[in-house]
Order: sequence, then structure tokens, then C-alpha cells
Amino acid sequence: MQTTDEGSAAELIGEIARRSKLKHSELARRAGIDRSVLSAYARGRRQPSVTAMVRIARGAGLQLELAPVMERESLERQAKILEMVLDLAGSLPFKGRGELKYPPLIRLSR
Repeated sequence: MQTTDEGSAAELIGEIARRSKLKHSELARRAGIDRSVLSAYARGRRQPSVTAMVRIARGAGLQLELAPVMERESLERQAKILEMVLDLAGSLPFKGRGELKYPPLIRLSR
């Protein structure tokens, strides 16, 4: 999930709640956090610690992971390369090989 810097913890908690389909009260109970504290996190009035975020995610049956951010330019470059490869593949002559021939099966008698 991509978030902006401001309010990202609140957005992440919202995403955790949506994915788990848990109400905040149940999510707070499972995470071992007071419901009012989770509500303050979800509204952006308080910033949770990393430990609290991990507990919230685990309470929802999820885990937090770090992953590299793909920059928009990188994604656009990869899309152009893929488009060129597909165009090249489409322009190559196609020669069907015909029907595949398999060696005969050997029956073993018992």
C-alpha cells in the first residue's frame, strides 16, 4: 500500500481493518490495545510506535514487511521495454512444428 508521509499510520491502520474485515473494537482486542488508543491512531491524533503497528497487524492476521519502492519512471521504463519485446515477438516469423511425435510406450509385463 502506498501512503503519503502525513497520516500514513492512520491510512495503514485503515487498510489493515479493511483487509481483515474487522471492526476497530475487535482489532483493538486482538492486538491487545485499548479501543480508544486504536481509534486515536486511526484518526491520526496519535502516532503509534513500530511495536504497536506490528501488534495491530498481527491482531488482524497480517504482517508488516519492508519492500523497495518502485519509482514511477522505473515502472514506465519497464513497461516500454515489455512493449518493445512483445512487438519484436509479434514481428518474428512463426513456423509451426506440426504434430509432436512421442516415442512408443513400453509396456512392462509383471
